[in-house]
Amino acid sequence: MLIREDSNSLVKRIKEFSKLNYHVLESMADWVRVVDFHGTIIYANEAMKKALGDDLIGKKCYQSIGKDEPCGFCISKKSIKTSETVQKEEIINGRYFSVKSSPLTDSNGDVIAAVEVLRDVTRERKLELELIERNKKMIKDLRFAKRLQHRILPKKGVYQTLKINHLYKPSEMLSGDMFDVFHIDEDNIGIYICDVVGNGITASMMTMFVRQTMRAIKDDVLSPSVALTELHKEFSTLGLEVDKYFTIFYAVFNTKSNHFKYANAGHNCIPIKYNSNEIELLTTKGFPISLIFNEIYYEENHIILNEGDKVLFYTDGITEVKNIEGEEFGVDRIVDIIKNNGVGILNKIVENVEKFRWGEQEDDFAMVLMEVLK
Repeated sequence: MLIREDSNSLVKRIKEFSKLNYHVLESMADWVRVVDFHGTIIYANEAMKKALGDDLIGKKCYQSIGKDEPCGFCISKKSIKTSETVQKEEIINGRYFSVKSSPLTDSNGDVIAAVEVLRDVTRERKLELELIERNKKMIKDLRFAKRLQHRILPKKGVYQTLKINHLYKPSEMLSGDMFDVFHIDEDNIGIYICDVVGNGITASMMTMFVRQTMRAIKDDVLSPSVALTELHKEFSTLGLEVDKYFTIFYAVFNTKSNHFKYANAGHNCIPIKYNSNEIELLTTKGFPISLIFNEIYYEENHIILNEGDKVLFYTDGITEVKNIEGEEFGVDRIVDIIKNNGVGILNKIVENVEKFRWGEQEDDFAMVLMEVLK
């Protein structure tokens, strides 16, 4: 039951029923006030008086915090009416306060006023607002980096006697998968696919290192195995943690002789060479680019490609996708797709992966398809 009475009577009853321990309230750093049903302040603790003035008693609750009219949502009235604890936030003299209003009852359980505790949360709110602004800037920077990462991908189309197509899909805003196609000289074209451990900002920065270093190496080194050794040497100078590493499969194609040389630095997604008659995995050994070894040398293989031959490069974001039973997509399914589809291989692979996968995409994936035109 709600009882309304004058302020003097309320103060007497508050003291009489010992609902407020004045010694405790007066020593609190938080502001504490008691407000009657009419919104009149009948008690304010020492901290509140010191901050807002000694003349708070008898003022309306909104006047004490610098307002000219009552709040649109008065939590003290709501507490008195509903016997509930209500909370909101107020800005007082440029500072943020968390205000919690609780019903004050007498010995009979009747609500006689509301106790409001005002806690200064300015530091927390400013940190929160600062964090929001920083997050906005970070998201803006990430979007820019994503656009940049997409724009530096090699162009699809014809590179002398090679036709290049590719598909790229990061799991997050930035990717740890990267590939590149570039002219080394008049007769040779370099092509690689790389998979950096992890994803996100760190992985994407490492892909930039790989891209820039490989493009610098290509001018002096024609051998894929030697190029990977040089890449490892450059990576070792970065002084990164031992858990940072990446895999890369690198090949050089001679457009006059159709000679295809390749080396593998731990890339477990073995490129697939195929034509209308046969399918072959271009298997070769090699350790990932990491800080485990001070110096690494890679083995190099070579084959002759003919007109119509295709080589599919891909990353483990495809082969390691799992279905509801925990089974991986694997290489065999890619081979089956190649056997059963003459054109549109990249899109067919993605369609099958999407049907196979259980849950959200957890890893980046990339594919590059090269075809010998003559």
